[in-house]
Amino acid sequence: MKAVTITTAGGPEVLQISEVETPPLPTADRVRVRVRAAGLNRADVLQRLGHYPAPPGFPQNIPGLEFAGEVEAVGDEVQTWKIGQRVFGIIAGGAQAEYVVVPANQLAEIPGNLDWPEAAAVPEVFITAHDALFTRANLRPGETMLVHAAGSGVGTAAIQLAGVAGATAFGTSRTADKLERAKAFGLSNAVAVGGDPLSIIAPIMEWTRGRGVNVIIDLVGAAYLEANLSALASRGRLVLVGTTAGAKATLDFSLAMGKRLTIVGTMLRARSLEEKATATRLFGEQVVPLLASGKVRPVIDRVYKMEEIDEAHARMEANESFGKIVLLM
Repeated sequence: MKAVTITTAGGPEVLQISEVETPPLPTADRVRVRVRAAGLNRADVLQRLGHYPAPPGFPQNIPGLEFAGEVEAVGDEVQTWKIGQRVFGIIAGGAQAEYVVVPANQLAEIPGNLDWPEAAAVPEVFITAHDALFTRANLRPGETMLVHAAGSGVGTAAIQLAGVAGATAFGTSRTADKLERAKAFGLSNAVAVGGDPLSIIAPIMEWTRGRGVNVIIDLVGAAYLEANLSALASRGRLVLVGTTAGAKATLDFSLAMGKRLTIVGTMLRARSLEEKATATRLFGEQVVPLLASGKVRPVIDRVYKMEEIDEAHARMEANESFGKIVLLM
């Protein structure tokens, strides 16, 4: 089969399309999927740079954390999926290839109103956003939510899911244009972050009449920690999802203790198969119907052919994208 491969650690030029061994026919509870499209994520860039290796058991040289395709073969224990069904899901690596083999309980059926690129733009960002908002932060109707990097794939998913749940969504970005575009997906108020993340505190307090926000989904990282703690309301919840702005910061214990804050980290890739199955099940039950009805939708920046993988990586690294970058397999 053909696959995107990382030949060595480095820039986009180290990526190439290679002929690699096709995964064997599935057994037991496994399903082999003919991949039609795959999403591109920051993790793929980090893996290419040599900073984020795939977990044991997954190819180190084939990136890709999400896919959309057709069931091509099933193991003898699989009863939930039939040959030819359109499915999407997450995987710890190897999705940017023509075939993947995954556990049956880590798949969900693609709604009929989504084409291949739209379907491939869904799993990683919507499962991450849904898990962060509701499983980790327990976001409730009437509350407020702030997401950093509001124009990203996870950001636009979080904005939409918060709105459907009856919460008010605020956002930040380094690019004012992305914030303006995000308003079409339910973003209530937004602030462009300059050189000082602390500049976000004043507008947030103005929007919330001095109370602060109930939930913050931080897709950026350590540089925003001090601002996050100050911007959270009493009993606020901070969910740490990304580290593009660093992974280490000084925590003000007195502020966290005084506000009775909850700080929780989350990462899909490193979770056990059981945890991923649970996250996928909740996604299938609670998010897929919203996609089918059009209440939420994937946000696609650009679609590239597999052979244009270097261009796709260059665009992501330049922070030019709004929403998801998708590859056609």
